[in-house]
Amino acid sequence: MTAKSFRHLLSPGRIGRMELRNRIAVTAMGVSLGEDDGQCGERLIAYHAEQAKGGAGLIITGVAGVAWPIGASEEAQIAISDDRFIPGLKALADAAHAHGAKIVPQLHHGGLAAMGDMIAGRPRLCPSPPEAPTGDFTATFLIEELKAAPFGRIKSVELKVMTLEDIRLVVSQFAAAADRAKRAGFDGVEIHAGHGYLLSSFISPKSNKRADEYGGPLENRARFLLEVIRAVREAVGPDFPIWCKLDSREIGKKGGITIEDAIETARMAEAAGVDAITVSAYHDSGQPKLHSGSHTPHEPGLNIPFARRIKAAVGVPIIASGRIEPEVGDAAIADASLDFVSMGRKLLADPHLPNKLAAGRAEDVLPCIYCYTCISAIYLGDPLRCAVNPETGFEHLRREGKAMPPKRVVVIGGGPAGMEAARRLREKGQEVILLESSARLGGTLRFAALAYPANERLLDWLQRQVAASGADVRLNTRATPALLRELRPDAVIVATGALREMPPIPGCDLPNVLSGDDMRKLMLGESSDELKRKTSFATRIATRVGAATGLTANLDFVRKATHQWMPLGDHVVIVGGELVGLELAEFLLERGRTVTVVDEAPRFGAGLTVVRRMRLLEELREHGVAMFPKAADIRVEPGAVTFTDANGEVQRPRADHVIVAKGAAGDEALADALRAEGFDVHAIGDCTGVTYIEGAMRGAADAVEAILTAA
Repeated sequence: MTAKSFRHLLSPGRIGRMELRNRIAVTAMGVSLGEDDGQCGERLIAYHAEQAKGGAGLIITGVAGVAWPIGASEEAQIAISDDRFIPGLKALADAAHAHGAKIVPQLHHGGLAAMGDMIAGRPRLCPSPPEAPTGDFTATFLIEELKAAPFGRIKSVELKVMTLEDIRLVVSQFAAAADRAKRAGFDGVEIHAGHGYLLSSFISPKSNKRADEYGGPLENRARFLLEVIRAVREAVGPDFPIWCKLDSREIGKKGGITIEDAIETARMAEAAGVDAITVSAYHDSGQPKLHSGSHTPHEPGLNIPFARRIKAAVGVPIIASGRIEPEVGDAAIADASLDFVSMGRKLLADPHLPNKLAAGRAEDVLPCIYCYTCISAIYLGDPLRCAVNPETGFEHLRREGKAMPPKRVVVIGGGPAGMEAARRLREKGQEVILLESSARLGGTLRFAALAYPANERLLDWLQRQVAASGADVRLNTRATPALLRELRPDAVIVATGALREMPPIPGCDLPNVLSGDDMRKLMLGESSDELKRKTSFATRIATRVGAATGLTANLDFVRKATHQWMPLGDHVVIVGGELVGLELAEFLLERGRTVTVVDEAPRFGAGLTVVRRMRLLEELREHGVAMFPKAADIRVEPGAVTFTDANGEVQRPRADHVIVAKGAAGDEALADALRAEGFDVHAIGDCTGVTYIEGAMRGAADAVEAILTAA
């Protein structure tokens, strides 16, 4: 982020009679941090308190069930369906207020998406029998994920078409829930009328085929929502802020909600008494890729044009979300596209983003890398977590070390795990010596950032933080027991990365076969004896010049240059269908190569989070990448790779080059050697087993805490 004032984003705002210190809201997200009985407990309260402490003007909680347990859509969600929940809700509101934030619950009924009802064997409420799904939402889940996910416990898929009596009951449940929110000390309520949940299913012409006064034309389909709004307003009075979340469109649903529908629904909602409109979007859930093209988009600022059109049609403030970077949000407020930026993933990565922006420290904001770890956790029935911020979702466990003289810690390895450990140690006042065997910091994160540019945000941030920390960084320095004895550390952190050996594939010694390490060195201007054997003199000269001039250290330059020239043939076969292999496939596809991916694994995408996997696999298929899971008898031959596919047929795709993107394993040899020398050693990151970015960041945090809390 460039240094700037963010004057509009940080200016005070107002929704109804609620005054807000800035225009940054925490968007409502499924977090599964409540108690199993629907209560707000210590974990959820600590999570939202940290966001308030970080400077957010408004916090919108994840779904609060107005009819809980009926209508629950996720594990461990909070409830607001009975007075017994008020004490916990009040504790949550008080915690946010203690740090100057305003907080509202999102009132919710899952309807067709009520996973809790399906698991419990209850029928789901709906406006009319829905059409059969167009695809298999679970097709991209790994086998082990299918076993763990909540939908593996479904007992019933029964439906109940709502009667007029059912509708009146739910309207009263929303009203009663709003009254409880007011009594618990919340500052307002958001009514969830989007994302395929109950109210949204009535608004959508795709899912609402009723023939009574709640079906047909839009004014009828919106009637349920409008009755809820009026009942809520009557329950809380004229001065308590209420608003609703609406879908600006349904993506991939022919005959679904359009922007024109959304504009008219927003006008009717305003007339019914809302003080604001939250603009989102939904998708055809049978097409999993579309998840990252709607309410949690991969494309930056995707919902802003639709928020702008709705804002032009109403007189109440507009709250919008969907990968809106702070500078983009500031500009969108300035040009009247919206009034409040609702952030989700960015505030999971760094809940102190608002305070850092206000202090002129935008460069210190820990960036989201849009890996979808947070959302994918919910699909698997796990509590929310963040790949780059290991504290998110675990704020209640935070411990401070005892005050004691600073320790000297040697960190071995300058990849993400090592850099994060060094940064954290220096932040706590410890003396740090960081040893890195190569000429620059970054480790495998540099190559990961080349293939997936969002990772470069984290790479740059870690490098800046280490440089600013004052850690003693020693490049081109190999750690040995002798050097460690000379340095006399109180503790040693080993973050040397995984051992990457070529697996025993017949033909893997052919000169056109590159390992993942070969590919990394080739792209980043590094060298090895093995790479010299496999590349031409001209290629070696080009990479040497790139390294000498520093061009290959510039990842953006490498990305652009490789669109023009790469020392790889037109047809590439990648052996390995996990994260590295699929990201390489995307990288090579964008550079005009014909790519085939083959692996013995029954399903592709291990190492990728569920939601990101949904998008990437589908995009690779759309662009013609041939993928062969369940392959057997893989062997490399001159000019081709042969294998038997899942149907028992022999395949022989052309292979000018073969990249073997597998074979990585943990390697604690150095850690064990140092332990044998009597050092206090903490091994973290990929040397303990391939754990990717999340494992690196979490391992660093755990090791630092262990060192600081040790006697």
